[in-house]
Amino acid sequence: MFQLSDYAYDLPAEKIAQTPCKNRTESKLLHLDRKTKILSHQRFRDLPTLLRADDLLVINTTKVVPARLLGKKETGGKIEVLIVDYATGMKHLERTGFFQCDCLIKASKSPKKGARLLLSDTVEARVEAIKEGVFEVRFLNGHNFIEFLKRSGKIPLPPYIKRADPGSGQNDPDDYQTVYAAQEGAVAAPTAGLHFTHPLMDDLKAKGIDFAPITLHVGYGTFVPVRVSDIRDHQIHSEYFSLSRKTADKINTAKQQHRRIVAVGTTSVRTLEFLSDAAGHVTAQNGFCDLFIYPGYTFKCVDAMITNFHLPESTLLMLVSAFYNRESILAAYQEAINSDYRFFSYGDAMLIQ
Repeated sequence: MFQLSDYAYDLPAEKIAQTPCKNRTESKLLHLDRKTKILSHQRFRDLPTLLRADDLLVINTTKVVPARLLGKKETGGKIEVLIVDYATGMKHLERTGFFQCDCLIKASKSPKKGARLLLSDTVEARVEAIKEGVFEVRFLNGHNFIEFLKRSGKIPLPPYIKRADPGSGQNDPDDYQTVYAAQEGAVAAPTAGLHFTHPLMDDLKAKGIDFAPITLHVGYGTFVPVRVSDIRDHQIHSEYFSLSRKTADKINTAKQQHRRIVAVGTTSVRTLEFLSDAAGHVTAQNGFCDLFIYPGYTFKCVDAMITNFHLPESTLLMLVSAFYNRESILAAYQEAINSDYRFFSYGDAMLIQ
């Protein structure tokens, strides 16, 4: 249960979705009922019939920023810069007038500390520090840099989505974004939310199902592999979150009324559990979440979850295995493979309740 190899499974490459479903709600939905142990095949559009009329859906309203930039080194070599901590960069900008944060840099030869990076004729950056392959970069154009990023940056699609120029597709800025995205800061989408449309949300509300927004800015660390054999030795990445008093009150009222908290996505799960007391009540606050959930964890707040299918040996697969059980989750994954489900960010979904 605690060995990394316990979370391995074989996934044919053709099962990895390279493009989203043409109609978001037409995605397949694998329904796992933990009480009856019954597994059934649905469509995401069927969600109103699968949830209870008084459920509270907690959604992550983070918005993916165009965090991938192309440029060159002062010596002329091409580089690709990926901003991995936008929230920290914005805080640094507010405090100092410079946008500065951790980045990944792809180049034929990695730049050294102090190297100048030329991102356009007028925008440049400087490497301030390097630690374990991560570059701390200061972008030298102050508030003008944010305008440049929005104008020239590309959507940072996950590495398993194979494109000649990832994130530059005409539809990527919309496809890799939830319809309720509002708070800029993520470098990866909370992908369980990609299946929602405004008409589906209206159908859910018509049934009496309410929504509660939270924000957790998904970082690139969500794709970083676990490199220890005993998962308990893994140090998970931290991500900035924000929970308003209004949302906290809504969640706590639902708990007091014995209504279910349904988390949309593992990002919502981690945030809710990080903020919960023993009774499942949450407190309004901002901060950084570094909760690593794996089998043996006792859930305090979340009663059901909607989630996509996750990479083998990933912390996200460990989280859903903690919510149900490892054997049942892996059996469900095999059923999904056999039934031609599409996996990962642009793939199909699961409802575990």
